[in-house]
Amino acid sequence: MYKRVRLKDTVEVPPEELGDVSPDLVKKLLQDKLEGRMDEDVGSVVTVTRVHDIGEGTVLPNRPGVYYEADFDAVTFDPQMQEVVDGTVVEVVEFGAFVGIGPVDGLLHVSQISDEYLAFDHENQQLASNESNRTLGVDDAVRARIVTKSIDERNPRDSKIGLTAKQPGLGKHGWLEEDRQKREAQAGD
Repeated sequence: MYKRVRLKDTVEVPPEELGDVSPDLVKKLLQDKLEGRMDEDVGSVVTVTRVHDIGEGTVLPNRPGVYYEADFDAVTFDPQMQEVVDGTVVEVVEFGAFVGIGPVDGLLHVSQISDEYLAFDHENQQLASNESNRTLGVDDAVRARIVTKSIDERNPRDSKIGLTAKQPGLGKHGWLEEDRQKREAQAGD
C-alpha cells in the first residue's frame, strides 16, 4: 500500500554546499539517503516529495559536513499482511515465481500458486500444469495475497514477502478471466 507520510530525519550537508542550504538541496540529499531504504515502521521510501522545515545546523567533531534535521513528506510503499496485491511475474525459478509488487518483489511459492502440480519448465522459464495446460511465466499479471513479511532494514534486498494465490479470486489474471467466462457460460445454460 502506498502512503504519504510526514517524517523527520537528519541529513549531512557537505562543506561545498553550505553556502545554499535550501529546501531543494535538503530534498535532494534526503532522496539520495532514503529512497529505496526499507524501514519496519514506514515500509520502503519511494520518494521525498516536500521539505517543510530545516532545523539549525550541528557540527560534529572530526566530520566535515553540517548536520540538519529536516521535517518532510515522503511517499512510501508498506505492504500489509493479508493485503491483496496485483503484480507482474519478474522471474520464475524451480520453487516458484517472484512477483513485482510496487518497489519490492514477493515470492509466490509453487505450492501457493494452484491446487494442481506445477512443474518448472527451464527451457521456457515458466511453471506449467500437465492437468489443465495452464502456465505461469515472466511478465504474467498476477493477483495474490500477502501472507508473510520479514523486513531487513540493513539489507533491503534481503527483505522477504510471501504471497499466496490459492484462494478464490486470486491467481494469474488470464486464469481468473477463463474461470469467469466458464461461470457465465454455466449460468447461461
